[in-house]
Amino acid sequence: MKSREAHLVELVDDTGRVLGETTVAAAHQAPGRLHRAFSVLLVDPDGRVLLQQRAPVKTRFPLRWANSCCGHPLPAESLAEAANRRLAEELGAGPVSLTEVGVYLYYAEDPATGRVEFEYDHVLRADVPAALTLRPDPDEVAELRWVDPTRLMTEIDADPRPYAPWLGGVVSRLLRPAPTTTGPDAPAVADPDAPAGGPEAPAGGPAAGSAIPSGRRVDDASERSGGR
Repeated sequence: MKSREAHLVELVDDTGRVLGETTVAAAHQAPGRLHRAFSVLLVDPDGRVLLQQRAPVKTRFPLRWANSCCGHPLPAESLAEAANRRLAEELGAGPVSLTEVGVYLYYAEDPATGRVEFEYDHVLRADVPAALTLRPDPDEVAELRWVDPTRLMTEIDADPRPYAPWLGGVVSRLLRPAPTTTGPDAPAVADPDAPAGGPEAPAGGPAAGSAIPSGRRVDDASERSGGR
């Protein structure tokens, strides 16, 4: 798992336009550099979502409950390819079809590790069968559970401490999907067996490679209810 800290990620602006690249480790060093990420939510036939408790060895927000799977596409890698790669690595899940339900631009500091999440996060939904076979990697995942997303939001509002600070923002995109936009630099999500290439982001977000500037808008997800 730690070898992925040397993997490259795409640096982007607050519209998702690619500006450059850096390593995972560098992107998450304070004050953080805005980069592309994705959050997958697996949804069963009853509408429940799969949560994972992040393994204790995670470098950011260990042992917090988070969405089904998170990660970063490599530069020029499609979201579908990257998400299915991480689903296999974290959960032992086979390829799934994905739908983008929104984008969450957020900033969160981990007080325990000093690392920073500053991400242009594509929220991806996959509808899966009730009998989905999962083989989670214990170096990635401590525990799994299926939950009703509306009830989950109530629980996060009541006590956000057990949850990753981005989870509320991600689940809110699932419950209230936003139409995505397209453009020459906008990655698309497609069937996992087909080639695949942004969505709407909050106006006035911070520029890549910088701390959150005074007076600029971005979702501050650091230890508050509803954040990612």
